[in-house]
Amino acid sequence: METGSSSGRFKLHDKLELQEFQDKYVVKSIESPGQGFSISRHDGNIEPLEEDDHSGSPSKVSTIYGVGGTIRLLAGTYLLVITSQREVGTFLGFPIFLVTSMKFLPCNEALKFSTMQEKKDEAYFVTLLKTVELSPGLYYSYETDITLNLQRRLKLAEGWEAKPIWKQADPRFVWNRNLLEELIEFKLDGFIIPLLQGSFQVAQMNLKDKPAKVALISRRCTRRLGTRMWRRGANLEGDTANFIETEQLMELQGFRSSLLQVRGSIPLLWEQIVDLSYKPQLRTINHEQTSNVVARHFQDLLQRYGETIAIDLTDKQGDEGQLSSAYAAEMQKLPNVRYISFDFHQVCGSSNFNNLQVLYDQISADFEKQGYFLVDAEGNVLEEQRGIVRSNCVDCLDRTNVTQSFLARKSLTVQLQRIGVLTATEDISLFHEDYEKFRTLWAEQGDEISLEYAGTHALKGDMVRYGKQTFGGLIKDAMSALSRYYLNNFQDGLRQDALDLISGRYSVSRNNPSPFQLNSFESLSYLPVASALLIGGLTVTSLTLQQAGRNAQQYVSSVLLAGATAGVMAVIRANGRQFCSRPRLCGLL
Repeated sequence: METGSSSGRFKLHDKLELQEFQDKYVVKSIESPGQGFSISRHDGNIEPLEEDDHSGSPSKVSTIYGVGGTIRLLAGTYLLVITSQREVGTFLGFPIFLVTSMKFLPCNEALKFSTMQEKKDEAYFVTLLKTVELSPGLYYSYETDITLNLQRRLKLAEGWEAKPIWKQADPRFVWNRNLLEELIEFKLDGFIIPLLQGSFQVAQMNLKDKPAKVALISRRCTRRLGTRMWRRGANLEGDTANFIETEQLMELQGFRSSLLQVRGSIPLLWEQIVDLSYKPQLRTINHEQTSNVVARHFQDLLQRYGETIAIDLTDKQGDEGQLSSAYAAEMQKLPNVRYISFDFHQVCGSSNFNNLQVLYDQISADFEKQGYFLVDAEGNVLEEQRGIVRSNCVDCLDRTNVTQSFLARKSLTVQLQRIGVLTATEDISLFHEDYEKFRTLWAEQGDEISLEYAGTHALKGDMVRYGKQTFGGLIKDAMSALSRYYLNNFQDGLRQDALDLISGRYSVSRNNPSPFQLNSFESLSYLPVASALLIGGLTVTSLTLQQAGRNAQQYVSSVLLAGATAGVMAVIRANGRQFCSRPRLCGLL
């Protein structure tokens, strides 16, 4: 079977040859050379290869490791190929790969016939594609779907693994879902790789001389894909920003266990528009649909995961407090969801990680009742997870990751006690070497998810990795905070456009007006001028102040320059939003 195996399991072509001709690209399997397709470099049309296809000698031949899909822009099609990858471990026995580089191949000969504005627009779209090429945290397998959690996998009908992998996948977690449409249309199942964005970490442990493997896989939802400041809260359908399903898997003595947790932005309509300030103001959007949005979000969780405990880790003062109060008010309308408001910063401060026990004491009975999934070596289901904990802070990164790792440790201990590896009085934290590996899993995962949403490593990583704040961690957190400030203000508008483009939220069409012909001034053009005026004013002011004591005229000049510089600063501050990078393709909701 061309893309199957002796066991009936579907398997993708794992090594491909890319042949470049003057008029087309040809992608074919190295192991099955008759299997493949061509794509025209003139118009992007795809044609499956015929058995007797002989196209002559290509100008270049290279090895690629998969096809991520196609996207049509103004002047033609672009083919996404995986140019390098790295094996990072196994998921339920199947090798998992991380994409380490990918490239869009242009099939856009029609560009020469485009108008000047279309060429300008196409150039910006290509810039967005180059941003997409650098997307972090993309994982896949040639032999199995990795978007489905263990409990859901084992409940599917017999024979589902014989289906093409893209048909097995949960569409919520297929990062390149929009890019696969043409490959699906031409039934190129053996070449269709669903890419998962998130994190995959694995550690080998030796608990009481019993080999165990613990894996952590996080699946990032694509329904409200975006960057930290430009995708906040929920949309009208109830999908939230930075929604992630995290599964902790353990394999030991033939047993397999799984714990699911989810995180996601507060499911209200709210925004936090960058304006050059370090912490832009949070603003809740008053909308007649707000209650329906919250209800839709939790109804979806209830149908997928069961009873839900919603843990809100935001501050109870300031902007965060107002947002948290609005969330709490809406949650009172949902009797089937337990809502816990826990001020993480108030209770835990910056280093009292163990104070999360206060939170655990509030939810322990319900959390233990929700349980976990456990199956023995014969495939008998011994335990099922009957609910989910949904955690959030503002970004759903730092405080959320610390809290989720704490709950995951509690559950792992219970699982090991159930199997009989630990006694009723023992905890995984008593085994120093293995516990260190466990905490590293969660810290690495936190960093990877943070890179995808905020562009930097996670803050409070020390609390996950070591259980306390270290001086080195403080320095790292400070650098990450500064990097977030820069990226949020000056880079994320471009990144948001790139995500809206490849996710299909924005559709390119020649019939639509150019999204880049703005009436207002362009921030990227004015920011260097404003920066030069500000830096120049500060420099000249400081120089003249040094000379001010020599004569009155110099003193007056210094005062005037200082006033002018202060004026420039005031103008920049008052118009901060206009000087920041902002998305141009789609609105906030």
